[in-house]
Amino acid sequence: MPFLPELLRVATRMCGARDRAEDLVQETFLQAWRSFARFQTGTNCRAWLYKILMFSHSKQRRSQARQPSLTELDQAGEKALLFDPPTPDVLTTEMVNAAFGRVPEPFRTTVVIVDVEEFTYREAADILDVPIGTVMSRLSRGRKLLRHELASCAEALNLDTRERQGSS
Repeated sequence: MPFLPELLRVATRMCGARDRAEDLVQETFLQAWRSFARFQTGTNCRAWLYKILMFSHSKQRRSQARQPSLTELDQAGEKALLFDPPTPDVLTTEMVNAAFGRVPEPFRTTVVIVDVEEFTYREAADILDVPIGTVMSRLSRGRKLLRHELASCAEALNLDTRERQGSS
């Protein structure tokens, strides 16, 4: 099965739990198999599978919540977007994963698709079924929120980030 490890990695980020991610990837490949006749030879198979993954995830969330998922920026989130703290140099993988997990899902998913999986903005827009401007906006906000979360981790550990502020 092509791209299985990549899809599972992204699904785990989206779902937050390995077992739910495995179910999501299984559903993705099932849907891909069912609709393989519609796949156009010569097109990007990886992007096609990611689009199915996003659609399946969205379908699962709708069936669970029975209402559309909206992400509202609260005052703290808005303040985080206005303040761009320096990212500390000394962080553990666990700290980065925890900070990334606190970023709201639409922003987190966009960061994973563009920055980790290296899809272009156009491909990400097709995968997420949103306009390209929405991808750019979510990516910018997601990166800022992640920097804010990482700076908060540094403050909690009393790491000095002032040196980076002068060099930024």
